[in-house]
This record gives sequence, structure tokens and C-alpha cells, in this order.
Amino acid sequence: MKRWTIALGLLVAGCATYRPEPLTESPPTLAPPVAAIIARDAAAIERPFLRPAIIDLSQPLDANAVATLAVLLNPDLRAQRQRAGVADAQAFAAGLLPDPTFSFGADQVLSGPDPLLGLASTLGFNLNALRTRRVARAQAEAQARQVRLDLAWAEWQISGQARIQAAKVVELEKAEGLARASRDSAQSILDRMLRAAGRGDILPDQVQAARLAAFDAADRLRTAERDLATARSELSRLMGLPPGYPLRLASVMPSPPAPDAAALFAIAQRERADLQALRAGYAAQEAAVHKAVLDQFPTLDLTINGARDTAGNLTIGPSVAFTLPLWNRNRGGIAVERATRAQLRAEYEARLFQTRAEIAAAVDALTVLRRQREAILRDLPALERFASANRHAADRGDLSLVTAMNAEQAARDKEILLAQAEQGIAEQTIALELLTGVPQEAWTR
Repeated sequence: MKRWTIALGLLVAGCATYRPEPLTESPPTLAPPVAAIIARDAAAIERPFLRPAIIDLSQPLDANAVATLAVLLNPDLRAQRQRAGVADAQAFAAGLLPDPTFSFGADQVLSGPDPLLGLASTLGFNLNALRTRRVARAQAEAQARQVRLDLAWAEWQISGQARIQAAKVVELEKAEGLARASRDSAQSILDRMLRAAGRGDILPDQVQAARLAAFDAADRLRTAERDLATARSELSRLMGLPPGYPLRLASVMPSPPAPDAAALFAIAQRERADLQALRAGYAAQEAAVHKAVLDQFPTLDLTINGARDTAGNLTIGPSVAFTLPLWNRNRGGIAVERATRAQLRAEYEARLFQTRAEIAAAVDALTVLRRQREAILRDLPALERFASANRHAADRGDLSLVTAMNAEQAARDKEILLAQAEQGIAEQTIALELLTGVPQEAWTR
């Protein structure tokens, strides 16, 4: 009896236990970031597209720091990492053998000469699981690999989107400053026009034109402020930071021209994690087709039976149970898995086609933006010299101040166009990185 108690205790000790984990009203994702924890995790992070960084949230953050914070703190990525853990657990479960089954029964003699209980027991083994274990495990491992690659792709995409928003914030801050200067200049011109009209020096039409210009400048400033607030809010969301969290961003560094679209597409085919994930998913489906084909053959269950009848006779012997593949033969399952495999092949080829088209469009858009920027840079010095000359002439009294301020406004308008072009180049370059799956430094390796 003591040995049975010890054996039962060991069996219970090896079982998993239940421990509740209730939801909380204030999860860690809602709390402000802890600088020491961020600095520790950022220094130890290992991603092919990130460099270990020393992050100080009180200092301007460069593109690498922005991407690192997004990978570390974004709540969607945290949830996806937990889903990857589920896939790993499923791969582990697929490699486990099924437990044997055991049954026991006793029959009491109600009438007759035999004095004993009739006892019967069976020990069963599912041999079909042994036959399909290898392909089931290969399928689960490929699915887990696909989930991991999907996670890597999500990290790459979200970190890139955060970099795009950071570049947008930097350029919108410039545009807001220029729009504010334009608003102040237009309002100053309007005030001068109103005073001149009060003296009878100018016509009402000139005042109306100045008033419309001031209204337009104020509206452009409001638009710039709204766009900047939206970009900052989106950046905080992508980086996993509380709304309104103060951030300082470093200036965006100019990027070199991109290679041709064909070379970038070749890089994308080799490096993009989503394409690798689709290939892993296709490998998992190949295993599913293989398993479906194996399932058409008879399933086999082996049972060992032991019994004692009421007369005291002891018997032991095996029994085998199997299906007869006469009508079904898992033909439906095989058809479903083969159709799914064909679907995955078509989806992979469609993703390749889409990738090639998007890379070509991004390269063309980047080329157009660079030409626009070069044209603006050619025209801007002349406008600045003209505005400076007008300002000097107005200071000497040789030219009206309104004319000089209009010339300065023309130069500011060109600077706004330059900021918009540089913002477009920065965003399009990062978008092209996202399409190829690697940072631009890897394009020329």
C-alpha cells in the first residue's frame, strides 16, 4: 500500500497546476516608460535592422533610437510575441506521443456455482499517431517558424512606420515655423494696409487683397499645427508612449540615391521576412498534404487484454482494430489540403508581383521628388537674394516695406515647398526600405 501511495504521489507531482492570472485595471502598457529599463533593453537588443543604442529620452532621438523604442514598447508587438509563444507550444505538443489508454472492469456473479468476480482490463495504444508523428511535427515546426517570421516582419514594419512618423514630425516642425512667420508677415501687412486706408492713401481693393492673404496664411498655419499634432500623436502610439509624452527628435540625415528597381526587388526576394514567412507556411502545408495522404490508410489501434473469469481462468492477448478504407479514404481531406496548397502558392506569387510593382513605384516617386528638390534648390538662392535686396532697399526708404515683405514671403513659400519635398524624400526612402526588407545600408553590400 505504501508503494502505491508513493507512486501516486510522484504521478501527481508531475502534473501541471492551475494558477489564475486575472486582468488588471492598470496594465504596464499604460504606464510611462522607465528610463533605466529602456536603456538596459535598448543596449541589449538584437535585431538585424537595429544597432545597440544608448537611449536618453531627454536627448534628441535619431532614427535608430526611434525604431528601437517602437520594437521594445509597441503593445501590438508585445501581443504578437505572445502569439509566437503559442506557436512554439503547439510545435512542442505536436512532438509528444499520445498517452496509452487503460480500462478495468469487474463482474459480480449473481447466480451460479462460480465464486469469483469476473475481472477484465485493457491497455491500448494508438499506433496511427506514431505513423503521422513525423509529418505532424514538421508541420507544427514550419507553422511556428512562419509565426516567428511574421513577428520579425511586424517589428520591421512598425519600426519603419515609427521612423516615417519621426521624419514627418521633424519636417512638419519646420513647416509650422515657416507658416507661423508667414502668418505674422501677412498680418503685419494687413495692419499697415488698414492704417494706410484709414489715411486714404490706398484703395479698399488693396485692403481686401491683404485681408484675404492674411486669412489664407492663418489657415495654412492652423493646417500645419493640426498636421503636426496628428503626426506626434501617431508617433507616440507607434512607439508605445503615453499621449503627449515629450519627445525631441534629431534632424533627418540626407539619403543617397537608391539603386534601380530590379536590384532592389532581388534584395526583397532574398531578405523580406514576410516572403520567408509565406515560404514557411507553404512548407507547413506541404506537410499537411503529406499527412492527409497518410491518413487515407487504415488507422491502427493495438490493445492488450487481460481477464479472469468467474471460474478463475486467466487469459491475456492482443486485439487490433483498424478502419477499412472502402468509401472515404480521406479523399475529402486530401482535396482540401491540396487546394489549400494551391491557394498558398498563388498568394505567394501574388505577393511577389505586388512587391515588384510597389518597389518600382517607390523608386519612380523618389526620383520625381529628388528632381523637385533640385529644382527648388536652384530657384531658392535667387529668391533669397531678391528678398534680401528688397529688405535693404526698404530699410533705406527706397522701397515700400510691404513690397519687401511680399518678396520675403515668396522666399518662405519656396522654403515650405523645400521642406515638403525633403519630407517626401525621407518618407519615401524609409518606405522603400520597408519594401525591400533591409535598411538602405544593405542595398550596396
